[in-house]
Amino acid sequence: MASTIYALSSAPGRAGVAVVRVSGPQAGDAVIALCGDLPKHRFASLRKLRNAEGVPIDEALVLWFEKPNSFTGEDVAELHIHGGRAVLAALFEALAKVPGLRLAEPGEFSRRAFENGRLDLTEAEGLGDLINAETEAQRRQALRQMQGGLSDLYEGWRARLTHALAHLEADIDFADEDLPEGVAAEVRPQVARLREEIAGHLADNRRGERLRDGLMVAILGAPNVGKSSLLNALARREAAIVSDLPGTTRDVIEVHLDLGGYPVILADTAGLRDTADMVENEGVRRALKRAEAADLKLVVLDATRDVVPPETLQLIDRDAIVIANKIDAGSIPENYTINGRPVLPVSVRSREGMDALLAALEQEVTARIGLTGSAGITRARHREALTDCVAALDRFLAGNGRNNQAPELAAEDVRLAARSLGRITGRIDVEDLLDVIFRDFCIGK
Repeated sequence: MASTIYALSSAPGRAGVAVVRVSGPQAGDAVIALCGDLPKHRFASLRKLRNAEGVPIDEALVLWFEKPNSFTGEDVAELHIHGGRAVLAALFEALAKVPGLRLAEPGEFSRRAFENGRLDLTEAEGLGDLINAETEAQRRQALRQMQGGLSDLYEGWRARLTHALAHLEADIDFADEDLPEGVAAEVRPQVARLREEIAGHLADNRRGERLRDGLMVAILGAPNVGKSSLLNALARREAAIVSDLPGTTRDVIEVHLDLGGYPVILADTAGLRDTADMVENEGVRRALKRAEAADLKLVVLDATRDVVPPETLQLIDRDAIVIANKIDAGSIPENYTINGRPVLPVSVRSREGMDALLAALEQEVTARIGLTGSAGITRARHREALTDCVAALDRFLAGNGRNNQAPELAAEDVRLAARSLGRITGRIDVEDLLDVIFRDFCIGK
């Protein structure tokens, strides 16, 4: 980190204001080269920026943050300039001529913040999620994680394991000393309680990951029941082709929705039926595959038909919302249910029943990915590390209880459990993860 980096931290393209960030040991030299002196720490100052030849570049707000009280923990300058392409190009040309400066790589500011102890890995991931959040619930989850919701939880668990490990190792290292009897035995119920807490945290039905990535909802049913029309109605645009001809939809069409603040990926699929058409048959195969992968299914029936096709009937389970479309031309019995699921009467054409459908859909989405009182797991790597932690604690509890396990092996299991938690926040053994975590950040972050 001997070099000083700079990059555009605001969105690219023409804008009223653009923010250029500079971080590193030569950040102060860069500011002096541009405007003659250093502004007061943490105060916004209006300055004229000039290049090395003294030619004016722009009039800008300059903010100066002395290390370690900055985002990266280094000396940092922020230059708030007018957001024209020519202004930005002139400023970058001037910065490139300052000795020791170079363009930042993607995520390099955040990586420096991590390496200087300003963020841990979960907080850095929360920051990335906050930048990419598209719905209110995603924003709230990301902000909670960025502010330490997950790291506080995991570091608290790790501290408890470290305390337990200290007792186990004291029993090993000072076996000949006058220690209180049963020190190691007291550890077992503590570890058992912690193991249950972590296992309960894991048993979340992947709520946090689904919220971060979006809930997968598949629209399924026979040909010509109105699946594509339903997709267009929910998306409020013509996302799919609608035709009276059976088999019009032959591939999966996805639309991203913000439903009550929650992200939903809605997929229209091919009509389910036996067909000799090779292309349509592939569409049916993809529809069934999407049904298996979906978190929630919208199974569409035709209210003008008396019989539910068997291909449709087998999809109706507890993860299905059943819809009888075309009630403007037909009808269904009152309080009608199929496979124990209520059937919602709807007419996509007249929009009758659509408000009730939206309410039911929002209720199901909220039940699956709604925010809870505590921070949730948001990434597969968190889940993998927590699973490893529980496995190590299970070995400790089983060996320490039944097989009279050697105390050194028991301590090693607790140590491995603590290391698994440390990998999540970045306290230990994470060098190989850093490139993966930070490479998806934008250049100026």
